[in-house]
Amino acid sequence: MGEFQGPVDERASSGLRLDRYVAECLGILSRSQVKSRALTARLNGREVKISRPVKPGDFLELRWEEAESTTLEPQDLPLDILYEDSRAVVINKAQGMVVHPGAGNRQGTVANALLFRRLNRGLSAQGPRPGIVHRLDKDTSGVLIAAYDDEALAFLADQFKNRSTKKLYIAVVQGNLKEKKGRIETLISRDPRDRKKFVCSTTRGKRAITLYRVVKQWPGYSLLMLSLKTGRTHQLRVHLRHLGYPILGDPIYGKPDRRFPQATLMLHAYRLTLILPQALGPSSFKAPVPQRFRDIFKSLSPL
Repeated sequence: MGEFQGPVDERASSGLRLDRYVAECLGILSRSQVKSRALTARLNGREVKISRPVKPGDFLELRWEEAESTTLEPQDLPLDILYEDSRAVVINKAQGMVVHPGAGNRQGTVANALLFRRLNRGLSAQGPRPGIVHRLDKDTSGVLIAAYDDEALAFLADQFKNRSTKKLYIAVVQGNLKEKKGRIETLISRDPRDRKKFVCSTTRGKRAITLYRVVKQWPGYSLLMLSLKTGRTHQLRVHLRHLGYPILGDPIYGKPDRRFPQATLMLHAYRLTLILPQALGPSSFKAPVPQRFRDIFKSLSPL
């Protein structure tokens, strides 16, 4: 974590925004890095937005995420490309592929593959997680977008932060829902008994909202369309468990299934709608329904 503390000097002209002061006067981060490195600021002891004006004599405290020092190996891995231009790439992430490198996953990740594509295009390495804007769990398949430059990364990241993107998922759950559509709104926090898991709460955590619609039902199973209004870790999996209809094949929040004991997580990021860098309007990208879903459908008889 990078840090800076000190008074704002005379270079801060009247009304200069904090982010511009950091980039143009202090030179600590570029304006695009101010966003992509998650800069936070305190001005005269109070937390403020990075758009806040500063003036000489203000005392400034800054914190930002540093690029990881570990090197990432570029790898020529197969990716299902849904869209690509000079500034961004949209892929259909395969189930089982890790997005971000981490302990025990330094190779074979989406980041390794994107770094290879970046270098092949004559671009810089852009840190250990080249251009990745958002994430999908390892066992979740579907639409994922990444950027090829810092400005595109900040532009796309802003849309996720401001919740202007539209994310649509499909899932097969255990059980038949009584309501054909609904809204799940809870707080989500870490499970105090298992820090790797999350739980719904009425008293602590971050607000999470999921909209659902039943698309089709079979005896004991339902196909749902899910819309994320917030982006909490494991949100859909936690919310559906909380509702009493866990996702089929979920190894963390699900339960054993007699009919499909070998099922893997039946959750797929089906569609993503956002504005591409320099585009005039929104674009939508769809990842086809995976074969594992089609196999389940074939095994089930309609109600």
